[in-house]
Amino acid sequence: MNALKTPLFTLVFGLLAVSVISCKSKKLAQKPAPVETEQTYAPAPQPAPAPAPAQKETPPPPPAKPNYNFSNIQFEFNSAVLKTTSYQTLDQAVAEMKKDNTVKFLLNGNASAEGTPEHNMELSVERANSVKLYLVNSGISTDNLTVKGYGETKPIADNSTEDGRVLNRRVEVKLDK
Repeated sequence: MNALKTPLFTLVFGLLAVSVISCKSKKLAQKPAPVETEQTYAPAPQPAPAPAPAQKETPPPPPAKPNYNFSNIQFEFNSAVLKTTSYQTLDQAVAEMKKDNTVKFLLNGNASAEGTPEHNMELSVERANSVKLYLVNSGISTDNLTVKGYGETKPIADNSTEDGRVLNRRVEVKLDK
């Protein structure tokens, strides 16, 4: 048994020695190498700039009041079809009307003194409806528009001349008060 103990003892002792050495080497391998770091210094805080003297803030100017005075909405003789020259005026009217969609408008249709008073009254209402249709198609609420026809009763020019009659074939857009 002694013969077995000696080689066994030597073997155990050798394994122990190897494991001790390997443990030490692992510990050395795991030890991190020292890292040299640069020390950075934060710059010295700058003094805050002195506050500017208090200035009175001027409020923005109020928005310009809409211009609801539209004219030059003209029509051909005996027709409720808009003249092409009227489209620019109507487009400006739409832009102004969209600034405040709570405002109500009267569309006053007029006619020249050619034809019967009954026909001119119907024609003036058709002209006002033509303008209303254009405005509604451009995004204006129909609730904000009222149509009224005056026929030939409210001329702005002399009906005895052609130039005067042309001016009387019109629709006026007015504020509904």
